[in-house]
Amino acid sequence: MKKLLILALAACSSMAYAQKGKTVKLFDGKTTNGWHTWHETTVKGWHVMDGVLMSHGGNGDLVTDKEFEDFELTFEFKAAPKGNSGVIYKVLETPELSASYMSGPEYQIIDDKNYPGKIKDTQKTAANYDMQPANDLTIVKAAGEWNTGKILIKDNHVEHWLNGKKVVEYEYGSTDWLSMVAKSKFADWVFAKPHAKGKIALQDHGDMVSFRNIKIKEL
Repeated sequence: MKKLLILALAACSSMAYAQKGKTVKLFDGKTTNGWHTWHETTVKGWHVMDGVLMSHGGNGDLVTDKEFEDFELTFEFKAAPKGNSGVIYKVLETPELSASYMSGPEYQIIDDKNYPGKIKDTQKTAANYDMQPANDLTIVKAAGEWNTGKILIKDNHVEHWLNGKKVVEYEYGSTDWLSMVAKSKFADWVFAKPHAKGKIALQDHGDMVSFRNIKIKEL
């Protein structure tokens, strides 16, 4: 009886999760359920503390078990001083790819002011990484403080939002997008081949990074 109840609850949870137009938690604030480490079946290194999902670096990217196509993803993030990370979407987790960013666009997360290397505007917070800069570089909060991010994808129209303001907008797979790809480091990667859906990854770039209140609404 207990086993049947557990299976019934799991089925109900799965059905709720699949309902389009309903906002659900992608991170429940307590566990890493629904996620796994890149090219692994379990989560390694990433942990939860006081409602925060974090990595201290060197643990590999954290990837959703599920793929998504059109959605609104909201999240809070906090980069460590001098740190680098990102949220990557349309990720294809295939054996031949060594990293999640090789197949999907990235919402960049970084310490804009104190990162030890020289970075371009297309590599600063909320940018469409190495493709488009955020149109307002003044609204990001300092490393160590919480920022609010949003990624919206509907019919290949993509938007990046930062702290309540739309800062990036593009048409995924369009002629303009393909032109940007051709000028980027992604030109010869799987990234350059538009695809409808993929997983979402939280990047472990070797630095401490924290996330909380990760929610998604499939559109």
